[in-house]
Amino acid sequence: MSAQLAIHPPASPLPARAYLKDEAYTQLKQRLLSSHYPPGSFLSERQLARDFGMSKTPVKAALERLEAEGYVSVSPQQGIVVRELSIREIADQYEIRSALESYVVRTLAGRLTPRQVESVQGNLQAQADLRGTSEVGRGVELDAVFHTQFVEFLGNQEIVRVFGQLRDRMQRIVTRVFQITPTRIDSSYNEHVDIATAIIAGQGPKAAALMVAHLERGKQLILSPRA
Repeated sequence: MSAQLAIHPPASPLPARAYLKDEAYTQLKQRLLSSHYPPGSFLSERQLARDFGMSKTPVKAALERLEAEGYVSVSPQQGIVVRELSIREIADQYEIRSALESYVVRTLAGRLTPRQVESVQGNLQAQADLRGTSEVGRGVELDAVFHTQFVEFLGNQEIVRVFGQLRDRMQRIVTRVFQITPTRIDSSYNEHVDIATAIIAGQGPKAAALMVAHLERGKQLILSPRA
């Protein structure tokens, strides 16, 4: 008796389509966050599809998602434009970060494990090595790690979730600050050292005050670059 060949139905194309949508979204968002497409830039679905090596359909889905998140504006009149954050939006984001991060460092002060202290010091050393280089991309990356690590050390998953959303939006702002004020990479490092020292020493109120002042300085540099 001959063995019957198993006949399998063709794989559904849905996962591949979903993957392409996610891939287009990830690539485009990263370019927006790194200011590869600066605010005010006009985007083309056709050109983006060509750049990403895919059809216009996943690119269109990615743009719709990014529009909902406030990164781009899409209209029949203007087309696709990278949004410039308003003064109010920038101020609001710094305000919520200030409230959140000052709470985090105040609560965390004096509670770091030896391994966590080592992680903080490693990040600060990487920042120290970057001084004087004006490497904006690397500076933004290390800045994000510095602030995120304390949120993660605290271990409150709801704060981790909210802060992750804030960091995505803030990355564009920090990139812009470092671009218009290259010396901010160095001064930011100095402020980070002071914050970390206070946290490690268990000086919660001081760490919180330093964090508030640090974020306020960044806000002033983008809203009033000559201040």
